[in-house]
Amino acid sequence: MLSIDPQSTPIPELHQYLVGAVAPRPIAFVSTIAEDGTPNIAPYSFFNVFSSNPATLVFSSNRTVRGNTTKDTLANVQANGEAVVNIVNYDIVHQMAIASVSYGADINEFEKAGLTAIAADTVKPFRVKESPVHFECKVQDIVKLGNGGGAGHLIICRIVRIHLAEHILDEDGMINPHKVDLMGRMGKFYYARA
Repeated sequence: MLSIDPQSTPIPELHQYLVGAVAPRPIAFVSTIAEDGTPNIAPYSFFNVFSSNPATLVFSSNRTVRGNTTKDTLANVQANGEAVVNIVNYDIVHQMAIASVSYGADINEFEKAGLTAIAADTVKPFRVKESPVHFECKVQDIVKLGNGGGAGHLIICRIVRIHLAEHILDEDGMINPHKVDLMGRMGKFYYARA
């Protein structure tokens, strides 16, 4: 069995070991809004729900491995403390891939990806109409995990409103995993359909 020292392994290799082994990961399609009002949306597979009481989810906006740059999402949540986490299902996986491209801060990824921005109830960022689940969130904390390429910024979000598409619910009003048809991220450019 190969043994790896994370401290001495090049970050691009370490990253692939981590995301290849811890998979499939759910995908957060995070929408934020810039100070000038430009909508932004980006997918994150370093994401999960971590508490029901209070309702809390987290995602990590990592620095790029090669360029050590950060995404517009991080700047936006630092500036205004709000986000909408939209869930990625099979129906919107192609639009999610388009939105994952690094565009300039002045580009509206909703338009690039062909998605419909709809107003949220309690926060300024938009919801993705085509997503079956939306979590309106207030950012509780941002924990900087490092400085170099690949280092994350753990964004801890308090869920203040949940929107569920009625067609994904069973007779008891709960989410049916077959109807919601979620996607998961594997290593490299592979995805899993749940």
